[in-house]
Amino acid sequence: MWPLAGALVCLGLGSLSGISSAGGADAWYQALRKPVGTPPPWVFGPVWAVLYVLMGVALGRLINRRAWVAVGLFAFQFALNLIWTPTFFSAHRVPIALGIILGMLLGISLTIGNARRPDPVSAWLLVPYLAWTCYATYLNAGIFWLNT
Repeated sequence: MWPLAGALVCLGLGSLSGISSAGGADAWYQALRKPVGTPPPWVFGPVWAVLYVLMGVALGRLINRRAWVAVGLFAFQFALNLIWTPTFFSAHRVPIALGIILGMLLGISLTIGNARRPDPVSAWLLVPYLAWTCYATYLNAGIFWLNT
């Protein structure tokens, strides 16, 4: 039951974060110079939906195993995840968003490291999230570099 609850919570909160910032992506984002390899905007929603489900299942499994250090680290990086979107898209604070996403990378890496022993499956479920966040960091850094 925890993995399902985790998936619903992560997907729900992640969706709310994205919806709350949807209007900020229009003209401002389109006008930005973007780095090579930037996907079309429609790619982000489906990718994040899958990642939020994987993240939530991992969180639920970690709760089931009472892996509280990993759960705490997950909560830390997830809070950063939720504030990144409005910081970048609504507030247009690209350098602050870059700092946030770097913190996310650290938090995700520490979560994976702390999840490996109590639940290797949870650790592996978070690897695609880490990979996508590395890519998103490249995009955030590229936008910062090209537009300052």
